[in-house]
Amino acid sequence: MDTQNTPDLNLDPALSGKLNATQIRTNFVEMAEPLTANQAHIEADRCYFCYDAPCTIACPTDINIPEFIRRIKTGNTSGSAEKILEQNIMGAMCSRVCPTEELCEQACVRNDHEEMPVKIGLLQRFATEKAVNENIQYFKRGQETGKRIAVIGAGPAGLSCAHGLAREGHQVTILEKRPKAGGLNEYGIAAYKALNEIAQKEVAYILEIGGIEIQHGVTLGEDITLAKLEEDFDAVFIGVGLGDVNSLRVENESAVGVSDAVRYIEALRQSEDPSLLPVAEHVVVIGGGMTAVDIAVQSRKLGAEKVSLVYRREQSQMGASEHEQEYAQINGVTILDSLSPQSLLLDEGAVTGVRFQHTQTDADGKLSLLDAYTDIPADIVFKAIGQKLLTNDLSGASEEIEMQYGKIKVDADRRTSVSKLWAGGDCVAGGNDLTVSAVQDGKVAAQSINAFLKQSH
Repeated sequence: MDTQNTPDLNLDPALSGKLNATQIRTNFVEMAEPLTANQAHIEADRCYFCYDAPCTIACPTDINIPEFIRRIKTGNTSGSAEKILEQNIMGAMCSRVCPTEELCEQACVRNDHEEMPVKIGLLQRFATEKAVNENIQYFKRGQETGKRIAVIGAGPAGLSCAHGLAREGHQVTILEKRPKAGGLNEYGIAAYKALNEIAQKEVAYILEIGGIEIQHGVTLGEDITLAKLEEDFDAVFIGVGLGDVNSLRVENESAVGVSDAVRYIEALRQSEDPSLLPVAEHVVVIGGGMTAVDIAVQSRKLGAEKVSLVYRREQSQMGASEHEQEYAQINGVTILDSLSPQSLLLDEGAVTGVRFQHTQTDADGKLSLLDAYTDIPADIVFKAIGQKLLTNDLSGASEEIEMQYGKIKVDADRRTSVSKLWAGGDCVAGGNDLTVSAVQDGKVAAQSINAFLKQSH
């Protein structure tokens, strides 16, 4: 991406150049160092290999965690990767971005006041990255069925679904509006979590099975409609993600210096020279999820002197995990809670700060505003308060798609209310907006679509 041509960031280009490219590369080291073979074997030996495996129960993709760790312990790294990838074909990226500290590692029986849990995420990374980097394939394309499926979106849900269908011998066409596949793994993950082009290596690994074609530059609702896809294909999977961001709902939100965290993270991940990105002395991030933490930490790594992450509820209620919050604080981010944005402070049309109103959360979780205010200086204000689905893209289906809470309603098999349409990932209701959950959605939908196609044969 040409970082000198990013008008959608709405930032003053004169703010760029705080650090040079060498300083930035030094700052953007890996969030967690990978395990060496010796470290992996030692860590694997800590596993109790529980029969009822609470860690597996906690895994959204049902990976048999004790078994893959057992294989590492016995030196069978390749077999370990196969065990992981048979349930989660995007196990390499998930090992980096999945909140294991709240899922499998939280459930580990070693996780108590005296011991640390087994480092399941790092063990998964140890096994899967070798397979992806060396292109060790475990799955073959099934016998050609003649059935054709359209997948809208080349993100984790779409790629997972496509791979599952290809294994059954179906032909899959992925329609993707961006120039690269990978979805949020490519465009929306903090740069320090996914180095060395691992997202694109994983995409190439998935496509190696064959029977999957990606058509880039195709936008649903503009270049193609759902009704046309229903007509041309035997089934359609919708994995469009969330294409719009929530508003702060304050005046002058379009003022210079107010930017969208998601777009900035994308610009950083696609930049050949991050030193060209605008970076302010004082940055305010509004939000409490992982995107808020990602943009706050990255602002510090790019040279921002003071970064304040401001959340409207109590810090314990933040969507970002305690691990993510601690990482932010270690990197110099100040976390402020119980503050709600009330207005933007401006000078000649550019933001100079944010006025926050103090809040209080009662025992029932109800938020109330107090008669007290705090002004925080800022040269850049990042919005990181969640995303929403662009529902207009879905209006072109043969029948109206049933929605729930502003997202697509699906059943346990990820079927929508329209007979030939399935959906998964962030665009469906009831999810938790995690990569690992999107992968599971795609996998489950592929199994359901395959069963549907067999019945209709």
